Amino acid sequence: MADAWVIEPSGPLRGEVEVRGSKNAVTKHMVAAVLGEGPSTITNVPEVGDVDITAGILTAIGASVERHGASLTVAPPTDVSPAVPLRFSGLNRIPVLLLGPLLHLTGEAFVPRVGGDQLGSRPIDFHVELLRSLGAEVEVTPEGIEARCKRLQGAIVELPYPSVGATESALLSAAMAEGTTVIRNSATEPEVLELALFLQRMGALIEFRPDRRIVIEGVPRLRGARTRLQGDRNEAFSYLVAGLLTKGQVKVVGCAQDRLVTAMTTLMRMGASVTVDDVAMTASAPNGLRAAAVQTDVHPGFMTDWQTPIMVLFTQAEGMSVLHETVYEDRFVYVPALQKMGGEIELFSTCLGGSACRFHETSYVHSAVVRGVSTLRGAEVEIPDVRAGFSSVIAAAAADGPSVLRGVQHLERGYHRPADQLRSLGLDLKTR
Repeated sequence: MADAWVIEPSGPLRGEVEVRGSKNAVTKHMVAAVLGEGPSTITNVPEVGDVDITAGILTAIGASVERHGASLTVAPPTDVSPAVPLRFSGLNRIPVLLLGPLLHLTGEAFVPRVGGDQLGSRPIDFHVELLRSLGAEVEVTPEGIEARCKRLQGAIVELPYPSVGATESALLSAAMAEGTTVIRNSATEPEVLELALFLQRMGALIEFRPDRRIVIEGVPRLRGARTRLQGDRNEAFSYLVAGLLTKGQVKVVGCAQDRLVTAMTTLMRMGASVTVDDVAMTASAPNGLRAAAVQTDVHPGFMTDWQTPIMVLFTQAEGMSVLHETVYEDRFVYVPALQKMGGEIELFSTCLGGSACRFHETSYVHSAVVRGVSTLRGAEVEIPDVRAGFSSVIAAAAADGPSVLRGVQHLERGYHRPADQLRSLGLDLKTR
């Protein structure tokens, strides 16, 4: 991995990018694969650091992981270790999702504390209470989480918030539990459905009901399966915005239209010309862009991961734009870098641009007002996380003067070969 990227603005970004499956999908499929009685194969796998981290975690508990290009095969462990080693503490969010599978395989589990991007608190209480509802004894220690159970039992689980991670944990834990589990107030993001479909191919009995309910009838065993990941909707949107921001046009291949409905409509409302067919999508703005008000939300709302590229795009839209983040309380860690690069952005703790959210009347800074059109300038910035990193990259591509971006390992952890993809679009990007 490179230590830093040096970006010299080189005009409009143009060309074609093919997106692979998302890091958020592939890693969860890898966890599900350890529950099968035979190997599972996942295709259209991105080359991202999180896959390597997850492969290391699974190998440590006794599974085997083999990769051949864009294909990944996971063979379940024959001699299972019930503990994920402490060396994986804080690297990503995968260990907590292994609690249920390890309980199925061994009756006990230990996982170290979770990690991931700096988005605010990542409470583990949803996962802990879920397992307790299914009959496990769970203890949270300073080092991680310990759990024990002879066999998980089906139960009615009410999630306090439609958390993607907690819903995925419930699917993985309930698939082989004894009896029926009902998950109320579940997340319905495409990645959640994708995981459920993979588990169904493995033999799980899963139904999606109205009102955010998922019903799972536990089965005694699952088999290995094969699946192809759907295109990463966040990467697709990020590259579309990169083209718009630099007054160019990027053709994105490999992501279905139904995964970007809200995002595409947002760009159209801002004045972008959008073209979509069964293979690809493009967006251009020959007449410029206008301001907009956007509120992030759980699916099918505007995805929280989309707010980092749209924030940069707001700096090049005529007028005052508003962004209201309702999913994570500390998602604006990347804004100081954009301000340093000339973005005129003010942050507020009040709910702006939409209805009052769960952060209403708190001290969490979760709304932004952006004035455009701003002249962006090159700067030296530190990238704090995966999604924030891409905002700095595209800002640097549209800036007046060179930029040095440090912390690019975050980008390489979450995007498929980002440096190569950006160079193919004409960006002058050097590593060092």
